[in-house]
Amino acid sequence: MTVLISETTNAGPNYVPVPSRGDVSRGETKEIRVVLVDDDDDFREAISGELSDEGFDMRGFGDGTAMFDYFSEGGSADVIVLDWRLPGTSGLDLLGQLRRRGIMLPVIFLTGMPATSYESAALDNGALDFVNKSRGASILARRIRLIMNAAKNPPEQRRQEVLYCGDLLLRPQVSRAMWKGHDVNLTVVEFNIVSLLVQNASEYVTYRAIYDCVHHAGFIAGNGEDGYRTNVRSSIKRIRNKFRAIDPEFSQIENFLAFGYRWRGAPVERA
Repeated sequence: MTVLISETTNAGPNYVPVPSRGDVSRGETKEIRVVLVDDDDDFREAISGELSDEGFDMRGFGDGTAMFDYFSEGGSADVIVLDWRLPGTSGLDLLGQLRRRGIMLPVIFLTGMPATSYESAALDNGALDFVNKSRGASILARRIRLIMNAAKNPPEQRRQEVLYCGDLLLRPQVSRAMWKGHDVNLTVVEFNIVSLLVQNASEYVTYRAIYDCVHHAGFIAGNGEDGYRTNVRSSIKRIRNKFRAIDPEFSQIENFLAFGYRWRGAPVERA
C-alpha cells in the first residue's frame, strides 16, 4: 500500500507513508488532507498516488481500526473517503461510528457498488457524495474540491445571499434549506437539486438536467441510455420525505411523467 503524508506518524500496521508528490504549480497554499479507507491494497496504492499527483495530502488505511488509531493518536484530515465493503464491517457502519465518536468530517463514498440503493443509504446517513470507482481519480478530486471550497470561508466572511420561494428559504453559501422555519437537513447533493428546481420555479426541469447538476454533463448511470432517471427519482424521493417529515402536506415538487420535475410556486426572491 502506498499513500502520501507530509509528516511522520505512528498509525498502525496498515499505514505506510511515502514522500509528497503534490503539484505545486496549482498554486495551492495548503494541501487538502484526505483519509482514504479501502482494503484493496492495489487500488488504494493507485488512487492515493493519483490523488497525490493532483495535489492532495493522502493518508491511507486498510480498515476502520487503523483509521481510528490514527485519529486517536492526534491525526487530522479535511475529508474522509470510504469504500463500501471493508473487513468486518461496512463503510456505512463506519460512517455511523465516526459520528458517534464525534468525528464530523465530510465523508465521501468511493465504491464499486454503484446501485441506487447504496447511494441512497449513504446520502441518507450523512455522506456528502457517492462516487463510483470507475469514474477515476480526476472526478473524485473535483468532488473533494467542490466540497472543500464550499466550506473554505466562514459564512460570516461572505455576503449571506438568501433565496425565498414561498415557505422555503435557501442559504446557498452553507447549502442549508429551511421549510416553514425548520431545517430540512438536506445533503449538499440534495440541496443542489432543490436549488435547481427553485430557481426554475413553475417550469419543469428535465431528468437529464437534474442529474447533470449532481454529476457531470453527459454521464450515464444505471441500466441503459436513460438509466440515470432511476437515480433522479431516488433523489427526489429522499428530498420529498425530508420535507414531509416537517410538513406531511408538502407537495411542492411535481413530476411530469417521462420528462422531469418542477417546484410549484412563485419565482424565487433574493435578499
